[in-house]
Amino acid sequence: MRRSIEGEVAWVTGAGSGIGAAAAVALAGCGARLVLSGRRAEALEQTAATIREAGGEALVAPADMSRSDEVERVAGTIRERFGRCDILVNSAGLNVPKRSWQEIEVAGIDAVIGADLNGSFYTSRAVLPMMRERRAGLIIQISSWAGRYVSRLTGPAYSAAKHALVALSESINQEECGNGIRSCCICPGEVATPIIDKRPVPVTAEDRARMLQAEDIAETILFVARMPASVCVNEILISPTWNRGYLEGVKL
Repeated sequence: MRRSIEGEVAWVTGAGSGIGAAAAVALAGCGARLVLSGRRAEALEQTAATIREAGGEALVAPADMSRSDEVERVAGTIRERFGRCDILVNSAGLNVPKRSWQEIEVAGIDAVIGADLNGSFYTSRAVLPMMRERRAGLIIQISSWAGRYVSRLTGPAYSAAKHALVALSESINQEECGNGIRSCCICPGEVATPIIDKRPVPVTAEDRARMLQAEDIAETILFVARMPASVCVNEILISPTWNRGYLEGVKL
């Protein structure tokens, strides 16, 4: 039986584009009240406008998720405005063009770890007190295929951060299941989102069309969000049918 999320408060990070934007629109379409975070206020406003035009509710709360003080500020706003956070979707993330061991710079390492791992630590830590109070809550971490399989394509910083995110997610289940709190880690293969533009080797339009789309992951997020509170979907590994990593002779 699908659970209603009507009236629940959902905080989505990375909500200005890609998976985060698609997830926010999908959750709002099922009646959730959205809090949209990310670094680019203009992009967040565009997502909010899409939600509002469809009759939904969206609060724009810009923040650099790699900064704990900014994350805490948004969490404080959520508590003050709504008094609760029912769903957190950690979709903020990035990668850098210079990503191999031979090329990666300290600034690149810090940027990737900060956005892809630290941000999820900060947001999860910030919402857990509100979820404990209600003895209910769902956190969805957007990891990657690289969170399960080390890939030269994504580079060591990204692979390390996404592997750590899988562990972070399960640690929440271990410690918080008695409080009615669940965490799901979604590990998608290649998704046609703006992060693809950072690839050292450009991706063709034909290849993009055969990848997973942001809306596919949004539907997956919605599936998890609408599962009964008694069900914890610990992890989902999802990939395009035309999986370039499986195709012999294809260089990633």
